[in-house]
Amino acid sequence: MTNEHIEKSFNHYNITHYESIRTELDDDNQSVVIINDVEVPNRKNIPAFQSKLRSRIVEVPEEIYEASGILIFGKRIKSLLFSTDVAIIRNSNAQSVIAVYPFTPQTTIMQSIIDVSSVPVFVGVGGGTTTGLRSVNLSFQAEQLGAYGVVVNAPMENEVISQIREHIDIPLIATISSFQDDFKGKLAAGATMFNISGGAKTVELVKHIRQEVGPDVPIIATGGPTGELVKATIRAGANAITYTPPTSAEIFAELMKRYREGQKAHD
Repeated sequence: MTNEHIEKSFNHYNITHYESIRTELDDDNQSVVIINDVEVPNRKNIPAFQSKLRSRIVEVPEEIYEASGILIFGKRIKSLLFSTDVAIIRNSNAQSVIAVYPFTPQTTIMQSIIDVSSVPVFVGVGGGTTTGLRSVNLSFQAEQLGAYGVVVNAPMENEVISQIREHIDIPLIATISSFQDDFKGKLAAGATMFNISGGAKTVELVKHIRQEVGPDVPIIATGGPTGELVKATIRAGANAITYTPPTSAEIFAELMKRYREGQKAHD
Protein backbone atom coordinates (compact mmCIF):
# COMPACT_ATOMS: atom_id res chain seq x y z
CA MET A 1 0.00 0.00 0.00
CA THR A 2 1.43 3.38 -1.02
CA ASN A 3 1.58 6.48 1.18
CA GLU A 4 -1.16 7.99 -0.99
CA HIS A 5 -3.47 5.03 -0.31
CA ILE A 6 -2.74 5.22 3.43
CA GLU A 7 -3.49 8.95 3.47
CA LYS A 8 -6.80 8.41 1.69
CA SER A 9 -7.74 5.54 4.00
CA PHE A 10 -7.30 7.66 7.11
CA ASN A 11 -8.42 10.99 5.68
CA HIS A 12 -11.91 10.63 7.23
CA TYR A 13 -10.35 10.63 10.71
CA ASN A 14 -9.47 14.31 10.28
CA ILE A 15 -13.10 15.19 10.97
CA THR A 16 -14.99 13.92 14.01
CA HIS A 17 -18.68 13.16 13.38
CA TYR A 18 -21.15 12.68 16.22
CA GLU A 19 -24.52 13.73 17.64
CA SER A 20 -24.27 16.28 20.42
CA ILE A 21 -26.94 16.33 23.14
CA ARG A 22 -27.18 19.55 25.15
CA THR A 23 -29.72 21.64 27.01
CA GLU A 24 -30.52 25.28 26.25
CA LEU A 25 -33.01 27.85 27.49
CA ASP A 26 -35.83 28.72 25.10
CA ASP A 27 -37.64 32.06 24.77
CA ASP A 28 -39.81 31.17 27.77
CA ASN A 29 -36.70 30.51 29.89
CA GLN A 30 -37.45 26.79 29.90
CA SER A 31 -34.73 24.16 29.50
CA VAL A 32 -35.04 22.24 26.23
CA VAL A 33 -33.03 19.37 24.76
CA ILE A 34 -30.99 20.18 21.66
CA ILE A 35 -29.62 17.38 19.47
CA ASN A 36 -27.24 18.45 16.71
CA ASP A 37 -25.14 16.63 14.13
CA VAL A 38 -21.59 17.86 14.69
CA GLU A 39 -18.50 17.78 12.50
CA VAL A 40 -15.34 18.88 14.27
CA PRO A 41 -12.16 19.42 12.21
CA ASN A 42 -9.19 17.73 13.85
CA ARG A 43 -6.86 20.74 13.87
CA LYS A 44 -4.15 19.07 15.96
CA ASN A 45 -4.16 15.92 13.84
CA ILE A 46 -5.14 13.76 16.83
CA PRO A 47 -5.93 10.17 15.83
CA ALA A 48 -9.54 9.31 16.69
CA PHE A 49 -11.77 6.25 16.67
CA GLN A 50 -15.28 6.78 15.36
CA SER A 51 -18.16 4.49 16.23
CA LYS A 52 -21.25 4.20 14.08
CA LEU A 53 -23.35 3.00 17.01
CA ARG A 54 -21.98 5.06 19.92
CA SER A 55 -21.93 8.45 18.23
CA ARG A 56 -24.61 10.13 20.36
CA ILE A 57 -22.93 12.01 23.22
CA VAL A 58 -24.31 14.03 26.13
CA GLU A 59 -21.91 16.97 26.16
CA VAL A 60 -21.05 19.23 29.05
CA PRO A 61 -20.94 22.97 28.25
CA GLU A 62 -17.65 24.00 26.62
CA GLU A 63 -17.36 26.88 29.08
CA ILE A 64 -16.55 24.37 31.82
CA TYR A 65 -13.11 23.83 30.30
CA GLU A 66 -12.18 27.38 31.30
CA ALA A 67 -12.03 26.20 34.93
CA SER A 68 -8.69 25.37 36.53
CA GLY A 69 -9.79 21.87 37.44
CA ILE A 70 -8.95 19.86 40.56
CA LEU A 71 -6.09 17.36 40.57
CA ILE A 72 -7.22 14.13 42.26
CA PHE A 73 -4.97 11.06 42.22
CA GLY A 74 -3.16 12.48 39.20
CA LYS A 75 -6.34 13.20 37.21
CA ARG A 76 -7.30 16.80 36.44
CA ILE A 77 -11.07 17.08 36.76
CA LYS A 78 -13.04 20.08 35.52
CA SER A 79 -16.49 18.61 34.82
CA LEU A 80 -18.73 16.42 36.98
CA LEU A 81 -21.89 14.85 35.58
CA PHE A 82 -24.70 15.05 38.15
CA SER A 83 -26.54 11.82 37.39
CA THR A 84 -27.26 8.28 38.54
CA ASP A 85 -28.61 7.22 35.13
CA VAL A 86 -26.13 4.59 33.95
CA ALA A 87 -27.10 5.06 30.29
CA ILE A 88 -26.39 8.80 30.48
CA ILE A 89 -23.16 8.15 32.40
CA ARG A 90 -21.91 5.74 29.72
CA ASN A 91 -22.67 8.18 26.91
CA SER A 92 -21.31 11.47 28.22
CA ASN A 93 -18.03 13.30 27.73
CA ALA A 94 -17.90 14.51 31.35
CA GLN A 95 -14.59 13.89 33.12
CA SER A 96 -16.24 12.48 36.25
CA VAL A 97 -19.58 11.66 37.88
CA ILE A 98 -21.14 12.98 41.08
CA ALA A 99 -23.72 10.41 42.17
CA VAL A 100 -25.94 11.82 44.89
CA TYR A 101 -29.67 11.13 45.07
CA PRO A 102 -32.68 11.85 47.32
CA PHE A 103 -32.77 8.40 48.94
CA THR A 104 -30.70 6.72 51.61
CA PRO A 105 -27.35 5.70 50.08
CA GLN A 106 -26.97 2.00 49.33
CA THR A 107 -23.84 0.02 48.55
CA THR A 108 -25.50 -1.75 45.62
CA ILE A 109 -26.25 1.60 43.95
CA MET A 110 -22.68 2.79 44.54
CA GLN A 111 -21.25 -0.39 43.07
CA SER A 112 -23.50 -0.28 40.00
CA ILE A 113 -22.53 3.29 39.12
CA ILE A 114 -18.81 2.77 39.79
CA ASP A 115 -18.79 -0.43 37.71
CA VAL A 116 -20.60 1.20 34.78
CA SER A 117 -18.67 4.47 34.73
CA SER A 118 -15.46 4.78 32.72
CA VAL A 119 -14.51 7.94 34.65
CA PRO A 120 -13.99 8.75 38.36
CA VAL A 121 -17.13 8.65 40.53
CA PHE A 122 -17.88 10.67 43.66
CA VAL A 123 -20.69 9.07 45.65
CA GLY A 124 -23.13 10.42 48.22
CA VAL A 125 -22.97 8.90 51.69
CA GLY A 126 -25.74 10.81 53.46
CA GLY A 127 -26.04 13.86 55.64
CA GLY A 128 -29.77 14.27 56.16
CA THR A 129 -31.72 11.16 57.16
CA THR A 130 -28.63 8.97 56.79
CA THR A 131 -25.86 10.00 59.18
CA GLY A 132 -23.66 8.79 62.02
CA LEU A 133 -22.01 5.38 61.94
CA ARG A 134 -23.98 4.36 58.85
CA SER A 135 -22.43 7.21 56.84
CA VAL A 136 -18.98 6.34 58.19
CA ASN A 137 -19.39 2.72 57.09
CA LEU A 138 -20.78 3.73 53.69
CA SER A 139 -17.78 6.00 53.15
CA PHE A 140 -15.33 3.20 53.90
CA GLN A 141 -17.23 0.83 51.61
CA ALA A 142 -17.26 3.46 48.85
CA GLU A 143 -13.48 3.70 48.98
CA GLN A 144 -13.13 -0.08 48.77
CA LEU A 145 -15.45 -0.14 45.76
CA GLY A 146 -13.25 2.35 43.93
CA ALA A 147 -14.98 5.70 44.48
CA TYR A 148 -12.75 8.73 43.93
CA GLY A 149 -14.42 10.57 46.79
CA VAL A 150 -17.48 10.75 49.02
CA VAL A 151 -20.02 13.56 49.19
CA VAL A 152 -21.92 14.53 52.34
CA ASN A 153 -25.08 16.62 52.21
CA ALA A 154 -25.34 20.03 53.83
CA PRO A 155 -26.99 18.87 57.12
CA MET A 156 -24.13 16.47 57.96
CA GLU A 157 -22.81 17.14 61.48
CA ASN A 158 -19.18 18.18 61.81
CA GLU A 159 -18.58 15.35 64.29
CA VAL A 160 -19.57 12.77 61.67
CA ILE A 161 -17.37 14.48 59.09
CA SER A 162 -14.45 14.04 61.50
CA GLN A 163 -15.26 10.35 61.94
CA ILE A 164 -15.47 9.80 58.19
CA ARG A 165 -12.14 11.57 57.68
CA GLU A 166 -10.49 9.17 60.12
CA HIS A 167 -11.66 6.12 58.16
CA ILE A 168 -11.03 7.04 54.52
CA ASP A 169 -8.12 8.10 52.34
CA ILE A 170 -10.10 9.68 49.50
CA PRO A 171 -11.56 13.20 49.18
CA LEU A 172 -14.39 14.10 51.55
CA ILE A 173 -16.60 16.63 49.78
CA ALA A 174 -18.95 18.72 51.93
CA THR A 175 -22.02 20.21 50.25
CA ILE A 176 -22.75 23.86 51.03
CA SER A 177 -26.22 25.09 50.12
CA SER A 178 -26.58 28.48 51.83
CA PHE A 179 -24.71 31.32 53.52
CA GLN A 180 -25.87 29.91 56.87
CA ASP A 181 -23.93 26.65 56.47
CA ASP A 182 -20.91 26.27 58.75
CA PHE A 183 -18.38 25.79 55.96
CA LYS A 184 -15.43 26.75 58.13
CA GLY A 185 -16.48 24.17 60.73
CA LYS A 186 -16.80 21.49 58.05
CA LEU A 187 -13.34 22.35 56.77
CA ALA A 188 -11.86 22.16 60.26
CA ALA A 189 -13.66 18.84 60.86
CA GLY A 190 -11.95 17.21 57.90
CA ALA A 191 -13.75 18.14 54.69
CA THR A 192 -11.17 18.35 51.90
CA MET A 193 -13.24 20.23 49.34
CA PHE A 194 -16.64 21.88 48.91
CA ASN A 195 -19.57 21.15 46.62
CA ILE A 196 -21.47 24.43 46.45
CA SER A 197 -25.10 24.25 45.36
CA GLY A 198 -26.83 27.48 46.24
CA GLY A 199 -29.49 27.67 43.56
CA ALA A 200 -29.85 31.17 42.14
CA LYS A 201 -27.27 32.45 44.63
CA THR A 202 -24.55 29.95 43.77
CA VAL A 203 -22.24 32.54 42.19
CA GLU A 204 -22.46 34.84 45.22
CA LEU A 205 -21.98 31.90 47.58
CA VAL A 206 -18.91 30.67 45.70
CA LYS A 207 -17.40 34.15 45.75
CA HIS A 208 -18.05 34.53 49.49
CA ILE A 209 -16.56 31.15 50.40
CA ARG A 210 -13.53 31.65 48.14
CA GLN A 211 -12.79 34.96 49.86
CA GLU A 212 -13.09 33.31 53.27
CA VAL A 213 -11.07 30.13 52.70
CA GLY A 214 -8.42 31.38 50.28
CA PRO A 215 -7.19 30.01 46.95
CA ASP A 216 -6.12 26.51 47.98
CA VAL A 217 -9.41 24.86 49.02
CA PRO A 218 -10.91 23.00 46.03
CA ILE A 219 -14.41 24.21 45.15
CA ILE A 220 -16.92 22.33 43.00
CA ALA A 221 -20.09 24.23 42.11
CA THR A 222 -23.24 23.95 40.04
CA GLY A 223 -22.89 25.96 36.86
CA GLY A 224 -26.47 26.80 36.00
CA PRO A 225 -28.34 26.37 32.70
CA THR A 226 -26.32 28.78 30.52
CA GLY A 227 -22.73 29.18 29.45
CA GLU A 228 -22.60 32.68 30.90
CA LEU A 229 -23.59 31.39 34.33
CA VAL A 230 -20.90 28.72 34.10
CA LYS A 231 -18.32 31.41 33.33
CA ALA A 232 -19.58 33.57 36.20
CA THR A 233 -19.31 30.63 38.61
CA ILE A 234 -15.73 29.98 37.49
CA ARG A 235 -14.81 33.65 37.82
CA ALA A 236 -16.27 33.62 41.33
CA GLY A 237 -13.78 30.94 42.33
CA ALA A 238 -15.06 27.49 41.34
CA ASN A 239 -12.39 25.02 40.23
CA ALA A 240 -14.79 22.45 38.76
CA ILE A 241 -18.41 22.51 37.61
CA THR A 242 -21.25 20.02 38.01
CA TYR A 243 -23.54 19.64 35.02
CA THR A 244 -27.09 18.30 35.20
CA PRO A 245 -27.83 16.48 31.93
CA PRO A 246 -31.25 16.06 30.35
CA THR A 247 -33.07 12.92 31.44
CA SER A 248 -33.38 9.86 29.22
CA ALA A 249 -37.10 10.65 28.87
CA GLU A 250 -36.34 14.17 27.63
CA ILE A 251 -33.79 12.90 25.12
CA PHE A 252 -36.21 10.23 23.91
CA ALA A 253 -38.94 12.85 23.43
CA GLU A 254 -36.66 14.94 21.22
CA LEU A 255 -35.52 11.89 19.24
CA MET A 256 -39.11 10.75 18.67
CA LYS A 257 -39.92 14.26 17.44
CA ARG A 258 -37.06 14.06 14.94
CA TYR A 259 -38.12 10.59 13.80
CA ARG A 260 -41.69 11.79 13.20
CA GLU A 261 -40.44 14.80 11.24
CA GLY A 262 -38.25 12.48 9.17
CA GLN A 263 -41.22 10.23 8.39
CA LYS A 264 -43.30 13.22 7.24
CA ALA A 265 -40.50 14.26 4.90
CA HIS A 266 -40.61 10.82 3.23
CA ASP A 267 -44.43 10.76 2.90
